[in-house]
Amino acid sequence: MDSQDVLFRAPVRVRLQCGLERTFLSVYDALDYLEHEWPLRRGERYKKAVDKCRGALSWFAPVEVAREAFIAACLEAGMPLVMTAPPSMGNANIRASA
Repeated sequence: MDSQDVLFRAPVRVRLQCGLERTFLSVYDALDYLEHEWPLRRGERYKKAVDKCRGALSWFAPVEVAREAFIAACLEAGMPLVMTAPPSMGNANIRASA
């Protein structure tokens, strides 16, 4: 492929059908998985995800559209998203004065 890889604005973390979790950081990560390891190589959302990822790598489709299409394909294949905890507030605890 002649194009450069394009990072997602936020990683996509899914639970695979075998129970393991996998994180996808870029359009190429997603497309490589779709084309070589995908458990269900059919379905409307699968085909759309492949097309949108290829388009994003060629700058014909927005990266966010490819990311959303990949997420939809994951859900279609029974691979739910794994939500990560929001960043902690650190030491920003507020103490009440006596």
